[in-house]
Amino acid sequence: MNAIVLAILVMVALSLARVSVVFALIVAALVGGLVSGMSVSDVLVAFNDGLGNGATIALAYATLGAFAVALSRSGITELLSAKAIDRLQLDRGTPHRTRIYFALLGILLIAAIFSQNLIPVHIAFIPILVPPLLKLMNHLHMDRRAAACAITFGITAPYMLLPVGFGAIFLNDILLSNVNDAGAAMGLNVTPDIVPLAMLLPIGGMALGLVVALTLSYRRRRDYEDRDLSHSDQRHAQVAAKVETAKRLAPWQKAVLVIAIVGALVTQLVFDSMVLGGILGFAILSVSGVFRWREQDDIFTEGMRMLALVGFIMITASGFAGVMQATGEVETLVQSSVEVIGDNRGLAALIMLLVGLFITMGIGSSFSTIPIIASLYVPLALSFGFSPMATVALVGTAAALGDAGSPASDSTLGPTAGLNADGQHDHIWETCVPTFLHYNLPLIAFGWVAAMIL
Repeated sequence: MNAIVLAILVMVALSLARVSVVFALIVAALVGGLVSGMSVSDVLVAFNDGLGNGATIALAYATLGAFAVALSRSGITELLSAKAIDRLQLDRGTPHRTRIYFALLGILLIAAIFSQNLIPVHIAFIPILVPPLLKLMNHLHMDRRAAACAITFGITAPYMLLPVGFGAIFLNDILLSNVNDAGAAMGLNVTPDIVPLAMLLPIGGMALGLVVALTLSYRRRRDYEDRDLSHSDQRHAQVAAKVETAKRLAPWQKAVLVIAIVGALVTQLVFDSMVLGGILGFAILSVSGVFRWREQDDIFTEGMRMLALVGFIMITASGFAGVMQATGEVETLVQSSVEVIGDNRGLAALIMLLVGLFITMGIGSSFSTIPIIASLYVPLALSFGFSPMATVALVGTAAALGDAGSPASDSTLGPTAGLNADGQHDHIWETCVPTFLHYNLPLIAFGWVAAMIL
């Protein structure tokens, strides 16, 4: 068995068995490396070399977690949530519960979409926006798997379709550039207007999956406890105390809260740094008086602890990706697939998509996958007679597959970071499995159709 395929199967099996994702990634990296013929020392060197690629995003998660907990300590998030629950009459059997339910999911979806294109902050908004809404979701009896599907769709589908923000990077700077470079020797010249059109049908499959998730799969009521983010034994008393604290905030302190949020957002956009944005927001709150100065170290530590697991997973995933690339088994996987295909164009499209699924689930990022597979897929697709638009659809879809559903992808880690802020949302079974079923499977089906008809 190909080393990459075996490594991904080991990672997925261990993760589904509720083994820590960090442990699963390390074991899978060792298995994949050893099966490929690398020594233990070589595997460790490749793993360590790849670790640094995940350090920045891990630190960004930590600082954003600290900022989110600082906002929570002010009590303003609990106050807004309590007012929303009272105003919407969620505790008194409001007849508009369904309308509010879909309105809240719509807010999460729109915020996620905007984070990719209009205000390109990627997943930085999740630790700040989602935790304060958890109590509201609880009173709506919302299944958090539906929220996870809405957020994941919003942070993956837009950049694969709209050439703005992160979409401009994915579609033009990465997908278009690598496809043209790989096909230059065969006379391929794809223009920018073709790329979004090629991805339209695959994204339509994801949209269908979203509708199914929100209206059928996870529409039934599900009960959660109202918990404070600190997981203490006095949750309800602390929430009530925070609401009272927020009510006593002076107008200028409330203004500082707004300045901290806006300042963190603007700083990230100007300097392209989630770390700097989170640090600035936390610093502004530290001098605002919404919590005691001597408490800031505890608050920062608590925030880092809240998202520490996500950061470690991202770092470990980078090491795993380093080992997978060092094995040299990507080319072997593609070549062995070609031997099975023969002259069957339909089978060729399907196998290319499935191979892309395995590669991306291991690397955890469609952005990083395209440069690896484009050089292999473009000549192969052209040799089977696929049109330029169909070739783009194959490469783009194959790279995107696995981004949603991978235990090591920020497209799943981000939603989990927000929805599990009170410890009631499992990363594998309640984020990865639902998004895999509702997005990756439709992507394979609709990506295959796009390759065959375009």
